[in-house]
Amino acid sequence: MTAPADSIEIQNVVASTGIGQELDLEALAEDLPGADFNPDNFPGLVYRTQEPKAAALIFRSGKIVCTGAKSIDDVHEALGIIFEKLRGLSIPVEESPEITVQNIVSSADLGHNLNLNALAIGLGLEDVEYEPEQFPGLVYRMDEPKVVILLFGSGKIVITGGKQTQDATAAVEKIVERIDGLGLLG
Repeated sequence: MTAPADSIEIQNVVASTGIGQELDLEALAEDLPGADFNPDNFPGLVYRTQEPKAAALIFRSGKIVCTGAKSIDDVHEALGIIFEKLRGLSIPVEESPEITVQNIVSSADLGHNLNLNALAIGLGLEDVEYEPEQFPGLVYRMDEPKVVILLFGSGKIVITGGKQTQDATAAVEKIVERIDGLGLLG
């Protein structure tokens, strides 16, 4: 059987950056083939890269949010493509703008069904939200690393709020240890 930490897969990396100047999104939408700009629905321009697959949300302020990437490297690569496209349109972009990872969403499988009622009590009510009528998962807020883990009865989990890839590994190892310590694993 695969160890839970070995089953971790990054689902989405969200990062932000900025080019330090205002942008004319209407003009940019016309000059950037494939760009999607519909200000009635969303205030930013959406530009998707195919390789790596990601979406950049470009705002009038010059702020850019990259979402949908599967790794931190993919974020850097996708934003590099965007920066080059902007430079190609004579929009000055510094050599390597600072990119900040805001959130890494990962999934993993603990390999056992979970008794969420028992877990809600065992993990401590102050760190847990569990309302099965509203949402089928248990929400557990972990302090170290500072992430939120969604646990499902199937043993599948989602880790959100990580800033580095190793946050998911640390969170999985810690939650397995906690659940095992409560005698609720398997």
